[in-house]
Amino acid sequence: MIINEQKQLLLFQYKDEHHAEPFWATAGGELRPGESYLEAAKRELYEETGLDDAIGRMVMKRKEVFAVARSVPALWREQYYLVQCSSQKTVFAAEWTEEEKSTIQQWKWWSLEEMDGKAHCFKPECLPELFGEILSDSGA
Repeated sequence: MIINEQKQLLLFQYKDEHHAEPFWATAGGELRPGESYLEAAKRELYEETGLDDAIGRMVMKRKEVFAVARSVPALWREQYYLVQCSSQKTVFAAEWTEEEKSTIQQWKWWSLEEMDGKAHCFKPECLPELFGEILSDSGA
């Protein structure tokens, strides 16, 4: 959950064969062998955004069965961490895989107001609610 000082959340738009419509989701990815969730979060933050900000507290943990891009449906064990960064930093595709290049369409900074009433556009659908809770709890 990458949030800037303007209270905006960075999300990526994905389009793949598992979903009829494009959807917006956070940066993230799979664990490598022997890697902790925190280590993976730091690595994925840089690979997908070019950012090297500190990984903050865990804000959500969940299990869900789904498939993305070239994967098959499987149980995903996810941990979401808070990253606070400056809106002045440049976001770029530092080390995207071929799969990311073919499925990520664009990225955008979202305000909570822009997300309101559009839960069906996000994966997971609870992203707007979680974002609102983070803003309320931490003053992000």
